[in-house]
Amino acid sequence: MKATIIGIVIIAAAVFAILPKDIIGLGWGNDVLTFLRGGLPVVAILIGIIAVFIGIADMKDRAEAKKEEAATEKNTTSAT
Repeated sequence: MKATIIGIVIIAAAVFAILPKDIIGLGWGNDVLTFLRGGLPVVAILIGIIAVFIGIADMKDRAEAKKEEAATEKNTTSAT
């Protein structure tokens, strides 16, 4: 319950900060947009790097699974 209330208060404060000064806010809207424009490429690069690492790990897992399958198949055929 505390976390929900704190979350609502933080969201309200963020909305208040972004609203123009004419309405009753702090007028930080342009600063927020500038931050997002600058931060978005960095976040995109980080997501891309993470996706590459996940892809490499997936390829390694598939290769290892094929090796284990081959070993299992070899063991079952040699046992019979």
